[in-house]
Amino acid sequence: MPVASAWARRNAPEFLGGNQVRLLQGGDELFPAMHAAIAQARREVILATYIFHDDDASRAMADALCAAGRRGVRVCVVVDGFGSKATLARLRQWMPQPEVELVVFRPVGTWWSLLQPGQLRRLHQKLCTVDREIGFVGGINMIDDRIDLRHGLSDAPRLDFAVEVRGPIAASAAQSARAVWTRAAMGADWKEEVMSLAKSAQPMARMRRVMQRLRMVAPPPVQMQPLQPVVAAFVVRDNVRQRRSIERAYIEAVLRARERVDLVTPYFYPGRMFRRALFRAAQRGARVRLLLQGKIDYRFAALAAQVQYDELRRHGIQIYEYTPAFLHAKVALVDNEWATVGSSNIDPLSLLLNLEANVIVQDAQFARELSQRFDAAIAASREVIEAASGIGLRPVMLRGFVAWCANWFLRMAGITGRY
Repeated sequence: MPVASAWARRNAPEFLGGNQVRLLQGGDELFPAMHAAIAQARREVILATYIFHDDDASRAMADALCAAGRRGVRVCVVVDGFGSKATLARLRQWMPQPEVELVVFRPVGTWWSLLQPGQLRRLHQKLCTVDREIGFVGGINMIDDRIDLRHGLSDAPRLDFAVEVRGPIAASAAQSARAVWTRAAMGADWKEEVMSLAKSAQPMARMRRVMQRLRMVAPPPVQMQPLQPVVAAFVVRDNVRQRRSIERAYIEAVLRARERVDLVTPYFYPGRMFRRALFRAAQRGARVRLLLQGKIDYRFAALAAQVQYDELRRHGIQIYEYTPAFLHAKVALVDNEWATVGSSNIDPLSLLLNLEANVIVQDAQFARELSQRFDAAIAASREVIEAASGIGLRPVMLRGFVAWCANWFLRMAGITGRY
């Protein structure tokens, strides 16, 4: 029987028909599609990303954005102040005003500024929208698939996914990207500009210039062409009304699962309710498979997942570690009708703190294609047969240590209550 609860219905995803959704694997598939869309842009391009690197792939994207700006398209780019901190100076050279309106979400000055609660809430979305008609949503940053910021160049591309969307949810993604850009622009520019008004001989003229810089006027309605009737929803996690919307969508889908739950994420440390939903799905006879990272980028993140292996396996959940390359994908499949691709990991950072964006698709054909990609990744992975933490007191102590660290971090960020 489908589970429906008041908790799950709050801010439930709004599913809309009339969409086209195309699955894209890695930057090798995403970036050419983005280049083609940006080259055809007529009014606006908005891009939001956590990392905008300074390699050849990201430089080519910056050049495409500038070219659009030079032909009269309004181009707005927002990058995270922590994720793109090392490349900000280069990005400002690559994407100068007025071709590109580049702003920074929560700039990071000194390292101790990260101890401020608000600085722990980062822009983790990866969005690009063109003319409110085409959107790109997923987990892929503006960086070459074969470059890892901590480990350098790899032979194999990281496993990651995005979707190209056309239809009503593209407009929803554009509205969200525009809101994030405006918020970052206000935070970065408003204080400096407003304080200078007091020293200006022409305060009203300066105020008009401020408002002109920060305006985000919606373009006129777009006449959409007939599309395939794919039902999909654009879902965000923010720190206002949509605080747990992505987590709720995941849990509600898992609670309805009857045949299978396939979940891919590099960082896996779900809360109590999420774990219980997975356990119940397995107890009902659904096959629950987790694909996690086997090639480690952050050791503590890997440890946080590994200390749960014993409990997960006791409840009948199959665990695989992806070893051919780094894993960065954030996707899930439930039965043959529900799928999601986005930026949200299954950990406290994504579910409780960061700004995230996912697309949920209810379409059998899309689910089949994502299933094929998932099965191919599983075939190249190793199954976890025995927990890496060993036996005895050590795994208990490690799990307690990870829980204490997670609790401390959430308290620093201002999150109270049980996770």
